[in-house]
Amino acid sequence: MSTLSERILGGSAGEYVDRKIDRAYAHDGTGVLALEAWKKMGGNRLAKETELYLQFDHIVPANNGTTATLQHELREFAKSSFMHFSDIGRGICHQLMSEGIALPNEIIVGADSHSVTLGAFGAFATGVGATDMAAIWLTGETWFRVPESVGIHLNGKFTGAAEAKDLALQYVGTLGTDGATYEALEFIGEGAGGLSIDERLVLSNLSVEAGAKAGLFYADEVTVQFLGNRGFTVLPQVPEPCNYTKELAIDLSNIEPLVAVPHRVDTVKPVRDLAGLPIDQVFVGTCTNGRYSDLARFAGRVKGKKVTVRTIVIPASAEVLSETIRTGVLSDIIEAGCTIGTPGCGPCIGYHMGVLGEGEICLSTANRNFRNRMGVGGEIYLASVATAAASALEGEITVPEVV
Repeated sequence: MSTLSERILGGSAGEYVDRKIDRAYAHDGTGVLALEAWKKMGGNRLAKETELYLQFDHIVPANNGTTATLQHELREFAKSSFMHFSDIGRGICHQLMSEGIALPNEIIVGADSHSVTLGAFGAFATGVGATDMAAIWLTGETWFRVPESVGIHLNGKFTGAAEAKDLALQYVGTLGTDGATYEALEFIGEGAGGLSIDERLVLSNLSVEAGAKAGLFYADEVTVQFLGNRGFTVLPQVPEPCNYTKELAIDLSNIEPLVAVPHRVDTVKPVRDLAGLPIDQVFVGTCTNGRYSDLARFAGRVKGKKVTVRTIVIPASAEVLSETIRTGVLSDIIEAGCTIGTPGCGPCIGYHMGVLGEGEICLSTANRNFRNRMGVGGEIYLASVATAAASALEGEITVPEVV
């Protein structure tokens, strides 16, 4: 019997396979490099049999003239082709692909490491380099070594102020940043079935922080209903007995608010151990925690209050932004003293829209806290939306209240 990765890729763990790609996407950063490589390969056509997407999200609006010029060339290339193109302000590539594009059983590759996010739909989703993406543009195919799989058994339900982000930090902290190198994480058990699509996206998103090639949930009734609301009819994936290289059991009721301290995602501590540490900035957003449910939870905690430290909130997509406007969530966030940015990655990669100064500390809902990532000399603490809201109000790392 097979793991989900083996079923989708059609091979046994350790086997090398060539496979047609169902969907491939790049952004304004990797797309520039992929276009250059495609031209060097003699590219004069695109693989029409593969759905290709180009989404501007990393440095939008452009931060300088050089960036703008490179984006102009890439934009013109995309518009002259049959690529699905998303320009400035439409949102983060992974989020856009989750808004009614990615489907179960598909093989999806993105020219970005956090393409693993889409494993939440029961797809084999993984990141590739720009040169590999250029080859996919040419041929519509690529090769894989079918990964071994790690079974993460989830049981129970969240209690207190714990969120999916805390669970993600928990499993990364347990496995370590290289604990699942070139393996696929499979989130299974009754606890997995009780998670929303947004929560699953968070868990799949951080799988690469444990070195994983992919992080997958089996498509179930939650998936069927979510995609049904988007106009798709899909069937659930039924787990089969299979062999995992290792297994990890986590009781969701034991999860508490956590923080990943600089400069590793797997260096995880309870928020209570760091309570009182002064911060200079709070950042809520990214492909990890910039969805409507995240912003609504944040708004619920800051409504009628005022943040005491600069707080940047960036919706993951234009759809998310529209929903926050429609429901009044955006007004609550702005009235609390927060700043709203253009839908996209924002300061996550340290180019603009909220980079840190030397010695500054940011509490972020993003997925990476590497040295100098958000600004040379700055320090990043990763946490959940609930912890970010509590900390923004106090101006220091704060244990979120149960609401």
